Amino acid sequence: MENWLSKRARLSPQRCAVRTKHENLTFAELQQQVLQQAGRIKQLQPTGRIAILTDNTLPGYLTILALQQLGLAPVLLNQRLSVDELSQQLTDAAVTLCLAADQLVRPLPVKVVSFSQLAQLVPLSVTPPVEFVPAAVASIMFTSGTSGHAKGVLQTYSNHFYSAIGSVLNLGLTAADSWLCCVPLFHISGLSIMLRGLIYGMTVVLVDHFDAPLINHLLCTQPITTISVVPYMLQKLLQTLPTDQHYQAAFRCMLLGGGPIDRATLNACQQRQIPVIQSYGMTETASQIVALDFANAARKLGSAGQPLFPVQVKIAADQHILVKTPTLAAGYLNQPAAFNRQLHDGWFDTDDIGYLDDEGFLFVQGRSGDMINSGGENIFPGEIEAVYQQHPAVKQIVVAGHADAIWGSVPLAYLQLKTPVSAAELRDYGRNHLAHYKVPHAFYLVTDFPRTGNGKLKRRALTPDSGTLLK
Repeated sequence: MENWLSKRARLSPQRCAVRTKHENLTFAELQQQVLQQAGRIKQLQPTGRIAILTDNTLPGYLTILALQQLGLAPVLLNQRLSVDELSQQLTDAAVTLCLAADQLVRPLPVKVVSFSQLAQLVPLSVTPPVEFVPAAVASIMFTSGTSGHAKGVLQTYSNHFYSAIGSVLNLGLTAADSWLCCVPLFHISGLSIMLRGLIYGMTVVLVDHFDAPLINHLLCTQPITTISVVPYMLQKLLQTLPTDQHYQAAFRCMLLGGGPIDRATLNACQQRQIPVIQSYGMTETASQIVALDFANAARKLGSAGQPLFPVQVKIAADQHILVKTPTLAAGYLNQPAAFNRQLHDGWFDTDDIGYLDDEGFLFVQGRSGDMINSGGENIFPGEIEAVYQQHPAVKQIVVAGHADAIWGSVPLAYLQLKTPVSAAELRDYGRNHLAHYKVPHAFYLVTDFPRTGNGKLKRRALTPDSGTLLK
């Protein structure tokens, strides 16, 4: 397929490509600045892979696209990781050069060049590739590694293209579309917005970090049509949106990833007339592959939705969710055997547990490794969490298994409260809504929940020592 940046600059040269707090670039200007950045990188005479350590700023945006214009696949690093974790990923990817935002520069086992240092170089002439080879690797992004070391995911141009097509066939597209990006560019949710901007000819509104009042102000005052969020961000936006303010008429939806919406949040969205499209996807599938439209959100509460047009989903005999999609990555970096173990006759085992209802809506019950086997009964933490999340005193709850001499394993609950409540009240509530063996054996108050650098919950890190026993 033709080079996306070249083609978009030719088709829509004067259309706004990216807007930040201080700058607006048309697609023609974006192409010019990307090629200049590519010329500066070329001046460094790089050999081997190049990593990028960036935040949501224009230099990082340009640098990611610049590497692709040099025929290179950027290795995208998570700025939240420790030096040790970053060093492991750099070694795994055989990186020889890291380009970093000035404030993110740190001692790493490879040459590090800051964006300001890069800006001082005189650009060399760059001849961008005429075509993007569909099977060529476009980006390398590490999974969050909730169990074991993170794995580098090899995402191809074809993966990103079909992800964009699946999304647009679901959400629709207009010439005036504008997608606010406050999710990290190093994450698939952020990178996919960047690349969809080129494919769709859409404006990307780039915000350097999530600040709920600021985001609400932008949504209320600017003709933004879409924003990607996770549950925490959605709740903060609802909490800080003044009751007398509404998003602009152009606003179409929030794309929610990272977990289903709860009843209270859904009700608030309906009252404020904020459409939320829930989605399910992963780094290995280049973003969303299943989505739940807002019209069905109440009727199918807890569902991730239905497969997008290019995607097939089925449930294996062991309840694992299997997917077949052109967005599936080419493999894991240096770990082809690990990737192949998850493939079964062309179907990829997501390692998630779930089911399809009689209308084809997918319900994700949790990670297979999170399932609790208690006295021969299979317990899914997500099911328990969904029930307790409806309790008026519960702010947030996470359920994890704990070894037990009699039952083998039992569910324990770790929670934060809105208002005081006793363990006895919570047990009674559970017995009224769940099978008795699913009711947590104990409840622990915690101040925070352990997470990976990508923000994913580390359920297995929770133990009774993580909190205070609720009595």
